[in-house]
Amino acid sequence: MTKLTLYVHCGYSCRTLPDEAMAATKTARRNLRVSPTEDMLFREAAAVVGESVSEFLVASGRERAEMILADRTQFVLDRSTWKAFSAALDRPAEVKPEVVELMRRPRPE
Repeated sequence: MTKLTLYVHCGYSCRTLPDEAMAATKTARRNLRVSPTEDMLFREAAAVVGESVSEFLVASGRERAEMILADRTQFVLDRSTWKAFSAALDRPAEVKPEVVELMRRPRPE
């Protein structure tokens, strides 16, 4: 009997470290080359938000990295769990009157 392992990509998983953790010991270095236009763009944007160019690039890079990695989580299911998971996904949505009513309400101002 062959064991079947299925991989499923989870749609959401994001871990964000607190700013204090990011401000901890910084020992890694990244050197990069940018065009003069990009350099000016980064400098202007950093100035607008009151950050150094390094702070701006690190925060921007961290934000993008977290977004990219957020949907890359995977989990493993055995055959019977996969069948149950797949069946749950294939079932028609259940209409909940309470949710329908809630969605019809005007948005609070």
